[in-house]
Amino acid sequence: MTTELLQAITAAQQGDKQAFYILYQKFIGRVYAICWRLLANKQKAEDTSQEVFIKVWQQLPQFRGDSSFATWLHSIATRTAIDSWRQDKYLRLTDSSDEITLTEPSVGCASELAPLEQAIQRLPAQARAVFVLFALEGYQHQEIAALLGIAEGTSKAQYFRARQLLQEWLADE
Repeated sequence: MTTELLQAITAAQQGDKQAFYILYQKFIGRVYAICWRLLANKQKAEDTSQEVFIKVWQQLPQFRGDSSFATWLHSIATRTAIDSWRQDKYLRLTDSSDEITLTEPSVGCASELAPLEQAIQRLPAQARAVFVLFALEGYQHQEIAALLGIAEGTSKAQYFRARQLLQEWLADE
């Protein structure tokens, strides 16, 4: 961790809003990327990213530095995005459509427009969430099952489904 980052964290922990803004600017792209990949919707990803930073501001005084700030923030971002995904999941139960409409990301990495990123966003919601958490975020199926409130076997099946769909879609291009 750089001295500048450490100073910003310490100042933000003491309520310095300018220091917190520095942290926000440094990490908003990563947070948004996590949210966008899991939620596949620009507005929901933006709203959830803001919610992440509200939680970070509230929990920052408890950050002890046992892990890196980026790891701590990533954990909050992932869990907040999953909570938002769960809320959407229950809202989608009445919707007969299993696929979502792609929206353009406003923040994040340039690769979001690459064919693989577009294909990931086309995945059905649960398959996309499992794929992102397993393949991109490094979670194990047991952890994914606990996070998403599904069986471990369901996590494995959804990952297999996601891989099959991605291979089909990418082979067609």
